[in-house]
Amino acid sequence: MASRTLLADPAFLAFWEERHVCLLATRRPDGTPHLVPVGVTYDPSAGIARVITGGATAKARNVIAAGPDAYVAVSQFDGARWATLEGTAVVNRDPEAVAEAERRYTRRYKPPRVNPERVAIEITVTRAMGRV
Repeated sequence: MASRTLLADPAFLAFWEERHVCLLATRRPDGTPHLVPVGVTYDPSAGIARVITGGATAKARNVIAAGPDAYVAVSQFDGARWATLEGTAVVNRDPEAVAEAERRYTRRYKPPRVNPERVAIEITVTRAMGRV
């Protein structure tokens, strides 16, 4: 299905509410891919996927190093069902933005451990792919 169709598909959106470990792909400064398991939440009304992480992690550093052109992908699968969201990412350190990302993470997964260095990687979704 096309991105716009998937982003409006109830089954696709429901899949992003189920509890699944996801993968985040970022690009290292040398251009090589960095792929790491993460928890992801997706807010279809805002078109934003969020990952909470420590501010000093490789994934956060990769997004920061890439600047405004940080293009990333998050993906999840369950058997033959799979979904990927792509877009530009920023690291948001604003306490309200981090708290919102934590609330959404708690709803999809469980309360995250306390981390005073936490940031939110916010992905403005520009493409969706998958089969649900």
